[in-house]
Amino acid sequence: MSELPALRPETDTHCPYCALQCGTRLTGDRDVGVKVEPTDFPVNRGRLCQKGWTAPDVLAAADRLTRPLVRGPDGRLTETSWDTALDTVAEGLRRIRARHGPDAVAVFGGGGLTNEKAYLLGKFARLALATSQIDYNGRFCMSSAALAGNEAFGLDRGLPFPVGDLRSARTVLLAGANIAETMPPLMQHLERAELIVVDPRRTATAGRAKLHLQPAPGTDLALVLGLLHIAVVDGLLDQDYIRRRTRGIEGAVRRAMTWWPERVESITGVPVSAQREAVRMLAGAEAGDRDRDRDGGGGAYVLTGRGVEQHSRGTDTAAGFINLALALGLPGSGRGGYGCLTGQGNGQGGREHGQKADQLPGYRSITDPAARAHVAGVWGVLPEDLPGPGRSAYELLDALGGDGGPRGLLVFGSNPAVSAPHASHVVRRLASLDLLVVADFVPSETARMADVVLPVTQWAEEEGTLTNLEGRVLRRRALMAPPPRVRSDLQVLHDLAVRLGEPPDRYPAVPQDAFDELRAASRGGRADYSGISYERLDTGESLHWPCPAAADPHPGTPRLFLDRFAHSDGRARFADVEHHGPAEDISPAYPLYATTGRVLAHYQSGAQTRRVTESNAAAPEPFVEVHPDTAARSGLADRGLARVTSARGSMTARVRLDATMRLDTVFVPFHFPGEGRANLFTHPALDPRSGMPEFKVSAVRLEALPEAAR
Repeated sequence: MSELPALRPETDTHCPYCALQCGTRLTGDRDVGVKVEPTDFPVNRGRLCQKGWTAPDVLAAADRLTRPLVRGPDGRLTETSWDTALDTVAEGLRRIRARHGPDAVAVFGGGGLTNEKAYLLGKFARLALATSQIDYNGRFCMSSAALAGNEAFGLDRGLPFPVGDLRSARTVLLAGANIAETMPPLMQHLERAELIVVDPRRTATAGRAKLHLQPAPGTDLALVLGLLHIAVVDGLLDQDYIRRRTRGIEGAVRRAMTWWPERVESITGVPVSAQREAVRMLAGAEAGDRDRDRDGGGGAYVLTGRGVEQHSRGTDTAAGFINLALALGLPGSGRGGYGCLTGQGNGQGGREHGQKADQLPGYRSITDPAARAHVAGVWGVLPEDLPGPGRSAYELLDALGGDGGPRGLLVFGSNPAVSAPHASHVVRRLASLDLLVVADFVPSETARMADVVLPVTQWAEEEGTLTNLEGRVLRRRALMAPPPRVRSDLQVLHDLAVRLGEPPDRYPAVPQDAFDELRAASRGGRADYSGISYERLDTGESLHWPCPAAADPHPGTPRLFLDRFAHSDGRARFADVEHHGPAEDISPAYPLYATTGRVLAHYQSGAQTRRVTESNAAAPEPFVEVHPDTAARSGLADRGLARVTSARGSMTARVRLDATMRLDTVFVPFHFPGEGRANLFTHPALDPRSGMPEFKVSAVRLEALPEAAR
């Protein structure tokens, strides 16, 4: 077994939920219960949201998985020993590979896994399984902004500056982000700033804004092209910055000039006056701080979230907002900037170290010969032994059980039966597998479908590192040991690899050993962690990547791009992008746009927060927000039941009337299972470059249901 963490009467660690990774102090134990208090960590400064305060409740979940389960001949999951469970998995994997080849087995990871787990999962897939078929649920979160950021700046880090810089901002544009509910402690950093919020809904965040732009779903790119048009025509571009630090503005401006304000209003519904006010606010703040010191704060910031990215053209839309920021001279100026608000707890680190289909550790491209050679050298194999790129997340799920698709799937830290688009189709694909293995700590909807369920540790029972939305590498510390028959994900991967014939020392089961190997594998990559160590983190150093190894310890890089961007010539790139609209438009049969998102009480698929009494009391069931006039046309009553139907499927939800909603738009949260899954109706159309599904726009109709239909 792996080395157990040293137990402590109290420990400083981080919240297990979103990418803020708020600092927390835990006390107690399994017998008396665990209590949490916020610490004065820079991102939360002594505050927590409801999810953070109640996070310890999941440690004591009544249905916590504590023994391996194997599905028997009668179709029921039955408790068994670890040896039996792991032997069953290894035998099944060998059988599938022998019949169908290595790509017939696949791995699906998660953006909540620690850096060590993400790293070892990618290594396990590519060496122990020799498969190219690995991706993760972060593909549904950050992939479009990541690609846009890499193309624009040569490097993708959610926020290329510390969160604290926002405290002195004069103006912040938030596009597609409802942080008052999804990241409440972040709001304290925006108390001084005048907010511009771009969102089809009047969210809690929009309610605190000076200016709310409420475009039709799927028209964000048209809106930002119009904002760039106004900046050009009104002479508000930072010409000196553009000349010194960028390339390619000509194509971006040529596109923007066809999006005059009146045309933008006709497509988006955002009034011309509001468009002009938004540009004045951004450009005015930037101009007022042009001489500000480079070491943080001031000026204007453009921040994007899932509402910008989760579209079939999400990469182009994120690039459009980057174009606007570049045109105003913000990124790398030290007086403002652009950033993307990473969602999952380790959404940043999770995409850097190898569980993404096209990447190797250190944010290296799997098709780059030099990258393959470096990682192969660390792993002690030949570069040609490494598989090439595999399918992106939805493409992988869609291929399960089909001709040429994987016949076996291992799932770590994800619940695609609820979280994937076109969920009924994904469930059918999962059910068609010869072998489904799920490692989890609660019986998620995906785990309940599995042939083998492996019980693994929770956040307060394990050591490791995570990387928050600022690129700050953090230490997760254990307060207590896991239940007696629960193993860490690292131990599970080690034990499976050995059963598949791999050398035992190739798969470290001790987190620090895995991290030290990750450091070597990332050395020289875009996300270079080689100068970061547990020892440095444990002494309290605040280290942002890149942090290369050096004779004199590198201090890390809290602020990127101050002198140059990461392209070889040091210049950022404008993108030549055009608005094309959503993959599916409204019609007489489906006359409304449906958009999905999160609510304050719950997180992601809800597998954890739906097990918290306080969270369930706050948001006990799925709901659909709809304008009263729209509801009346569909025969819906407030608090009644409704069916939300698209061309792919239907879900059932409680009606909430909201007079701030657009008449053509309804909103549904995606945290609920069964017939309340929003992803029963969402569209699986993919961004052709990032693989991001179109979660944010579906054409639907509403129908009233009797209460008995629930």
